Amino acid sequence: MSTRSLQAIVLAAGLGTRMRSAAPKVMHEIGNLPMVGHVLKRIQHYQGAEIGVVVGPQMPDLVKLVARLAPGAQCHEQVERLGTAHAVLAARSLLETPKDDLLVLFADTPLVTDAAVARVREALAAGADVVVLGFEAANPFGYGRLVMRGDTLLAIREEKEASEAERAITFCNSGIMGFRGAIALELISAIGNANAKGEYYLTDAAELANARGLKVSAVSASEDEVRGVNNRAQLAECEAIFQSRMRQEAMLSGVTLQAPETVFFSHDTVLGVDVTVEPNVVFGPGVTVEAGARIRAFSHLEGAHVGAGSLIGPYARLRPGAELAADTHVGNFVEIKNATIGAGAKVNHLTYIGDASIGARSNIGAGTITCNYDGYGKYRTDIGEGCFIGSNSTLVAPIRIGDGAYVAAGSTLTEPVPEDALAIGRAHQSVKPERARDLRARFAARKTGKP
Repeated sequence: MSTRSLQAIVLAAGLGTRMRSAAPKVMHEIGNLPMVGHVLKRIQHYQGAEIGVVVGPQMPDLVKLVARLAPGAQCHEQVERLGTAHAVLAARSLLETPKDDLLVLFADTPLVTDAAVARVREALAAGADVVVLGFEAANPFGYGRLVMRGDTLLAIREEKEASEAERAITFCNSGIMGFRGAIALELISAIGNANAKGEYYLTDAAELANARGLKVSAVSASEDEVRGVNNRAQLAECEAIFQSRMRQEAMLSGVTLQAPETVFFSHDTVLGVDVTVEPNVVFGPGVTVEAGARIRAFSHLEGAHVGAGSLIGPYARLRPGAELAADTHVGNFVEIKNATIGAGAKVNHLTYIGDASIGARSNIGAGTITCNYDGYGKYRTDIGEGCFIGSNSTLVAPIRIGDGAYVAAGSTLTEPVPEDALAIGRAHQSVKPERARDLRARFAARKTGKP
């Protein structure tokens, strides 16, 4: 397998009318990754694979997305939508220089696994000329049936064209196919359109190959691996399957999920061993949590790195650029954005830290705010090591607080604080004897209307 070269064509030209969306169907996300991205990941696992993505006309956003997710992929435009074989031939320029294997995949079948793709390639390596990925359908209605004789796939019968006996078959076509590269272009080019819709169906390749004495076979996947998405209800079904897979994988790798069904992952979430995740936690894209950390309930993390042994939440929000070293504490109703938190530092209550750095072992009191934005630009707050920032402090950036400094509670600071200094930035307190008694008397008179 490792020595066999690979070309893959991903069909992504569908408009997705039933999605009721202005965006191309395959740009809708599963686990915070567009569906086409999931399929591209399967192919990119094979080093040196050539990738062609067939898109429809006027899909510039999809072309840009493909360039970002798979920089080496080529996009090919299918101007007219005349069937799946016609779509594959939109990438003719790729097929004219064949590799050992050709895979045809669908960008709206996002849950296909590495194992399923590998089975198709293994069958090609074993001598098959055409391989179809099939599945046992719980309800086969509407699917093309795989008509088998022993290990040979004789034909793929669509629902409307199948006989009564063929409709009883539950082994169905996923649409995903593999071809021996040397015969792929000539075979697919020979497919005709003598059908009710006048379209060119890639599934006809099975019968055509048999008629030419080629070896045609089928391999099996689970129904969940080959689920297609045509509407938002099916998108939600695939999201649920994806989340179930991610939860299972996390737990088997040494992560504790206290209420697995309430934890939501992104496609790239990385959790270390002995991480504990409490209920109702959401991981957005780009999150890594190191070993032994605990993510407490109702926290939301995105674009963040959490160091080993740290304690996050409950009700914490880590936004992109949050970099937390080992043994940090970020507590309830704390928001961290584009900030580094040093080892052992604590930000435990009701605090916003944005565009900042906090040194090791510093303690940030409740209600502290780094004022990073003046309406025009963003500015940084730098807090040194071993600092103590009192509750309800307002730090107006740009500002530097030196190592070991103390900031008195309730302070508003606009000037730098040297190392080991005490900064007090609040109004002078004054006390008026017996003034409270006079105020009470005045308020009572207002209520009664007496002077």
